[in-house]
Amino acid sequence: MMIPTATYRIQFRNGMTFDRASGLVPYLKRLGISHLYASPIFTATTGSTHGYDVTDANEIDPAIGGRDGFERMVKALKAEGLGLILDIVPNHMAASLENHWWRDVVENGENSRYARHFDIDWTRRLTLPFLGDTFEKVLEAGEISLKGDPKTGKPALAYYDTFYPLAPASYAGRETEVLKITDCTTIARLHDQQPYRLMSWRDAPRELSYRRFFEITGLAGVRVEDGAVFDDTHRLILELVHDGKVDGLRVDHVDGLADPKGYLERLRHEAGPDCYITVEKILGEGEQIPADWPISGTTGYEFIAAVSDALVDGRKLDELRSAYERMTGQPIDMKAELRAAKLLMADNNFAGEVSTLLNIAMQIQPTEDRESALSEAAVKSALRELLVAFPVYRTYGTWEGIPPEGREMLAKVLAKVRNGPNPPDDALAFLERILIGDVEQAAASSASIFRTRFQQLTGPLMAKSVEDTLFFRQHMALALNEVGAEPLPRRFSLDRFHAEMQTRLERQPDALSGTSTHDTKRGEDARARLYAITEAPDLWADGVDRWRRINSQAVRALDDGPAPEPAVEWMLYQALAGAWPNDLHTEDAAGLKALETRFLGYVEKALREAKLRTNWGDPNETYEKAVLEYARTLLSPSSQAFLTDFTDTLRPFIRAGLVNGITQTIIKLTAPGVPDIYQGSEGLDLSLVDPDNRREPDFDRLQRRLTEKEKLASTEEDEWQTGRLKQHVIATLLRVRQEAPTLFRRGEYLPLGASGKRADNIIAFARADMDDAFIVIAPRLVFSALHAGLAPSRSERWAETEITLPERLGHRRYRDICTGKVVDPKDRIAVNWAFGDHPFALLLAE
Repeated sequence: MMIPTATYRIQFRNGMTFDRASGLVPYLKRLGISHLYASPIFTATTGSTHGYDVTDANEIDPAIGGRDGFERMVKALKAEGLGLILDIVPNHMAASLENHWWRDVVENGENSRYARHFDIDWTRRLTLPFLGDTFEKVLEAGEISLKGDPKTGKPALAYYDTFYPLAPASYAGRETEVLKITDCTTIARLHDQQPYRLMSWRDAPRELSYRRFFEITGLAGVRVEDGAVFDDTHRLILELVHDGKVDGLRVDHVDGLADPKGYLERLRHEAGPDCYITVEKILGEGEQIPADWPISGTTGYEFIAAVSDALVDGRKLDELRSAYERMTGQPIDMKAELRAAKLLMADNNFAGEVSTLLNIAMQIQPTEDRESALSEAAVKSALRELLVAFPVYRTYGTWEGIPPEGREMLAKVLAKVRNGPNPPDDALAFLERILIGDVEQAAASSASIFRTRFQQLTGPLMAKSVEDTLFFRQHMALALNEVGAEPLPRRFSLDRFHAEMQTRLERQPDALSGTSTHDTKRGEDARARLYAITEAPDLWADGVDRWRRINSQAVRALDDGPAPEPAVEWMLYQALAGAWPNDLHTEDAAGLKALETRFLGYVEKALREAKLRTNWGDPNETYEKAVLEYARTLLSPSSQAFLTDFTDTLRPFIRAGLVNGITQTIIKLTAPGVPDIYQGSEGLDLSLVDPDNRREPDFDRLQRRLTEKEKLASTEEDEWQTGRLKQHVIATLLRVRQEAPTLFRRGEYLPLGASGKRADNIIAFARADMDDAFIVIAPRLVFSALHAGLAPSRSERWAETEITLPERLGHRRYRDICTGKVVDPKDRIAVNWAFGDHPFALLLAE
């Protein structure tokens, strides 16, 4: 198997086509990329901006160039010696009439040849939750009528521009007559004869008859655990792999599958041993991917969390927390907030999924002689507590039961629930037996279905509770609210980082290491900048106090409280600090307007995801308008008092963030794992959450910058501020990775100790394999060194600070790959020497 030395993620659609990507291949080659990593390329719904709403898994989307354009891109990649990795989506497809499989199911119901392709409960009619109100009200309003489908001419229930086909049996022999029906009562009777039921989108959380992706009713679960379904959905994917056009696969949301291990074993068998396979999988604290999965690792969310250990000042988090609590007037209780978010999801957003589990459990209960009758209320209470207490995305039970590591996790969760107030012991014991398969033979099949449904629910419930609720409610340190981050407080330390890297080398050395993705909450350089707030919580809190006073007239008094409330004000200033362009001047009206457009989209999403005073389903327009007006005030050219103070205060955070960004990049390119560069993040990535982070970068500018200076850029401040230095560090290090792939893939990870005045401000480690060695020395926690009022002189900055080398690394010649400077450090390296030309050292043994 060819393991990539570095991948480059490109988001197709939104203007990016195969031919445009082909034009970037020479640039990717110069940058040092080994594999282009493509977002989904298969045909998706019309106007799709992301491609995860696949309508035809066996066609390459004509909207981005079709098969011919794809072939041209593959040819361009091969001409430069680059490979291709595809993002595939086995868990779901678009529940859209554009999807001919789904359309066939809508028209023919259980008689469709695709009825078992989708994860549908056929004990009832297929629910189609795409109406603005109930069917009865929409019909009464005249919004539904009988018309001929413009594409087929057959009778259909027309709802605006959507035509839901009628089942042939419901109009057989009377097509013309049916098309003349206008009476609401007759239309309603005809609707009742269909294998589907049109209903309001608001009823989906409680009444949906098919498994969906998270809360998105437009994405229907696919049953790839069925061999025939696997074959139908993977025909083109496997053809491209077998033809040598695709070298690797990235599996989207593997935890949504009924049997992830079984799926991956089938995929590995069909794709062959040489295909590089990774999975999108969020790991909990201390969790590892199952050792028996035949893959190279995850897509790297856990890597982002690990890097925060190196760049967050954990010693000052309590100070930051106190400042946040003083301003909001409430103590932070993350356990309580997490529980509240999970209960909200279980009781509302996923009420239908919970109800399905409850119904299965109650059907099993009569077969269990060991049980006295349990009330439905008791079982529901136990089920809710079990779901809420789950600390990871899921366990990996199969038809036979749950494997040992899953049983161990389940035992911990059960113990936690039983130690809580009013534990539902009997009901918990009953659910435990269902989950582990300790039931009567007559209930074995139902228990297996329960187990699968339970495991497919815990992941979405965790994701929506943490990433898309809690992380938009709790704003103390936005940089820590990232995909893959722990929702509960933890310690941050360099020792933890080193330990995590050693584990990464042992457990998944070939996994992707990302720092920005299309799903991260903010770009990597915005996050790196916001890490610096943990170093100077007092300066940040003082700034927020001043800005709130300056902008106090923009706060609106509403019946349900001020808008924005203090916690949201804190969030707005911190989010703005992360996204503020380095070159934006306070009087640049056009620049402020461009930032405002991006920022307002983020603010609306943040407010709705929090689900406190507004949400997606029931927007509080008055509240949202008030907060958005406040945000506009911040970016108005007339707000010079605020803008001047804000940018002056932000300056040292920007500088410290730039250093963090370089250190973060160096770590990603030298620590265990395959570095993944998200499109444009080889420059500065100050993006906000999607859709902002899916904007196409300025590729022309990036190409010019790399071409202008093939050697490492200077370390003048402009080189940092523009992102040129970061881009050239990437290009320089990726060339080294290509020249010594084994060193960075399998070489030991050796933490190096620092001593002296600035020991706490250094991260140092080495990669060593046989005679090869590479030493990394980089700065961390440098805010005070860069703040005008606190900084020592340059000559004093790293004085009396040294890196101690173990015997196997000492007494050798090293060349700094950035400057060409050669050194024989004996048993230690003086940081002042190492940082003489630029504040990091990348030393390759000669």
